[in-house]
Amino acid sequence: MDPRRHVPRTDTVLADPRLAAAERRLGRTVVKEAVAEAQRRVRQGGLAPAEVADAAVAALPRYAAGLRPVLNLTGVLVHTNLGRAPLSPAAVEAVTAAAGCTDVEFDLVAGGRARRGRGALEALARAVPAAEGVHVVNNNAAALVLAATALAAGREIVVSRGELVEIGDGFRIPDLLVSTGARLREVGTTNRTSYADYRDAVGPETGFVLKIHTSNYRIEGFTGSVEVSALTGLGVPVVADIGSGLLSREPLLPDEPDAAGALRDGADLVTASGDKLLGGPQAGLLLGRRDLVERCRRHPLARALRVDKLTLAALEATLRGPETPVHRALHADPAVLRERAEALAVRLAAAGTDARAVPSEATVGAAGRPA
Repeated sequence: MDPRRHVPRTDTVLADPRLAAAERRLGRTVVKEAVAEAQRRVRQGGLAPAEVADAAVAALPRYAAGLRPVLNLTGVLVHTNLGRAPLSPAAVEAVTAAAGCTDVEFDLVAGGRARRGRGALEALARAVPAAEGVHVVNNNAAALVLAATALAAGREIVVSRGELVEIGDGFRIPDLLVSTGARLREVGTTNRTSYADYRDAVGPETGFVLKIHTSNYRIEGFTGSVEVSALTGLGVPVVADIGSGLLSREPLLPDEPDAAGALRDGADLVTASGDKLLGGPQAGLLLGRRDLVERCRRHPLARALRVDKLTLAALEATLRGPETPVHRALHADPAVLRERAEALAVRLAAAGTDARAVPSEATVGAAGRPA
């Protein structure tokens, strides 16, 4: 007899109380896909017709979205392929609270429109008092694109050849900057750039001098570069792309620049990430001179690069809240880590997995420092 004659009807299977409840939680499409797969197995003879509902229930995903939670046991603290910085419980709670209707652009006291994301912006300004103005976009590349477009479209950006990096997945800083309509004025060589190189390149067509922290590689040997503090007398704005998102100095990473330090050194505008060493959501931060930040904020492109309410909520909670998971991981006690590893190894061994705790060396990852 044709087994297809015994395949339960879809509407009959969906009437199962377990699947009806799952449909309300996960959506009809997800549940129907699980039912259809179980029905396919019946047609192929691998499942009894009476087992369709049970099989569909067992196959249902935990979440409606395809992204699955994982444990980061790689030794890379901020792993790009695993979503970079895990949010703190405070940030997760803030995202949940902001998921419905919220006062993202509304003043509940005055009863009128308010500045978008003012809480996150105020928290960022307090975190970096040296910044006269702050703005948030959707990632650090966007922050750099917005600065280049608002301050140097049709003009020149002076940058060292040794700092024209590739930031991942084939995206290169030179291509990114040229796409804004700016022209690159490359100075120096791959391994050595001097103050004179910058000085001789700056002229009436200069939009700004760009200093990029080469966070994902290091050149050693016969090298030379110019610090931000030495570039401030050139008569044009100095934009420092620090990348990793440190807002203040981290003693454990002495070679990583921070926003406050770059501004103290004379940078007019700093761009940084929110989801690396800062430990927050993906975001691009612009901090610095009020007039430059305002030019960026008021540029039409800023509307296309703005962040949503969930990012604003997570960023504010990250800045105001307790230590982030990234900070705790960076400062973890090796003895405590060993105890945890040994306890996990015992549990895995009890479950039949050959596991043992051994010493290893972690790295920051996500271009937080050269590997």
